[in-house]
Amino acid sequence: MKDEILQKKLGKRIQEIRLSKNLSEQDLAAKCNFEKSNMSRLEAGRVNSTISTLNKIAQSLEVNIVELFKF
Repeated sequence: MKDEILQKKLGKRIQEIRLSKNLSEQDLAAKCNFEKSNMSRLEAGRVNSTISTLNKIAQSLEVNIVELFKF
């Protein structure tokens, strides 16, 4: 799978989980201590996130990191 496709799928999955928990992008960004613009780029699949970033997102969403990759 191409990196860009993987990043887009991962971003969409993060957005799905976030919406299912009734969190705004701003709320999730604040929980992760990120700028909202960074969260927007991540959800749009325009960044290649590190494992530590993804772990922080998973913890903030209260899911196992594996859930982020169920697409």
